[in-house]
Amino acid sequence: MTTITRYACGLDHRAMAELLNKIINAGGTTALTSTVSKSEIASWVAKDPDKSAWFVAEDTVGKLLGFQWIWPSKMHGPDACDIATFVALGQTGLGTGSALFEKTKQAASGLAYRWINATIRADNAGGLAYYQSRGFETYTTQKDVPLSDGQIVDRISKRFEL
Repeated sequence: MTTITRYACGLDHRAMAELLNKIINAGGTTALTSTVSKSEIASWVAKDPDKSAWFVAEDTVGKLLGFQWIWPSKMHGPDACDIATFVALGQTGLGTGSALFEKTKQAASGLAYRWINATIRADNAGGLAYYQSRGFETYTTQKDVPLSDGQIVDRISKRFEL
């Protein structure tokens, strides 16, 4: 399957929200517990536009396969950005995340970040494997972190040096 990656634009926000909501509703992989709207995605994209980058991956007919973004890390200072990756249910392991990360890694360097932080639920085996396979290294674990719905999870933070 051919995957096309590009910067996200306003026309992508609805499809991004739909993809993300399917993941949220399936549960078990994201810290997000409430569905999001197209408007919420748009507001996230608009925040820190000079220090963030948003990419989408789609197939040759324009079907959204996944998206990824980086934004300034509040916890780690100006040298670090945080990353989030979402790939459509049933589409993991097909190279979508790899294609997205190549673009994101270049963007992070271009934005003068020195490293990328990924914080993943400890019970998200796929997410942990994905970031490990990209070269992220574990540097801390947070125990018993409450999610907005009251669920308690451990979270593992991984670091990628640019």
